[in-house]
Amino acid sequence: MVRMAKKWIISFIDFFYPPFSRFMPLQTFRYAACGGTNTLLDIFIFFISFNFILHKQDLDLGFIVIKPHVASFLISFCVSFPIGFLLMRNVVFTQSTLHGRVQLFRYFVLVMICLLLNYIFIKLFVEQFHIYPTVAKILTTIIVVSFSYLTQKNYTFKAEQRQ
Repeated sequence: MVRMAKKWIISFIDFFYPPFSRFMPLQTFRYAACGGTNTLLDIFIFFISFNFILHKQDLDLGFIVIKPHVASFLISFCVSFPIGFLLMRNVVFTQSTLHGRVQLFRYFVLVMICLLLNYIFIKLFVEQFHIYPTVAKILTTIIVVSFSYLTQKNYTFKAEQRQ
């Protein structure tokens, strides 16, 4: 079942690759397709959680009260994190020789670093450089996605070097 799903996803993504083959390698295209899809899923789950699950209300867990936007972020993260990991591991970086638990730990660390980088760059661009927030978000996304791709390729899902 998992192999069938993996093959179907790869075939589906690769079907759209030919027009992009002059501009980027297949692995980069797969990364963009999987990462972009997972990001859209994350935003969709955030929206559904915020508006329809939490109804824009605080989440009272009895021992802590969480604001609806933070709770929605946590809910969407709990879905997009494992899906993102599985897509990266099984569709994008299939040549990795590292054990799954090592990959998962490294992926988690990288995601945490990316969250921190998003926060730092948004604050820096908006508050220090006085860049319009939407433009700052675009610049931040370019930087963080580039960092994430290079880190995943060369660290998280590192493939054994052939000599």
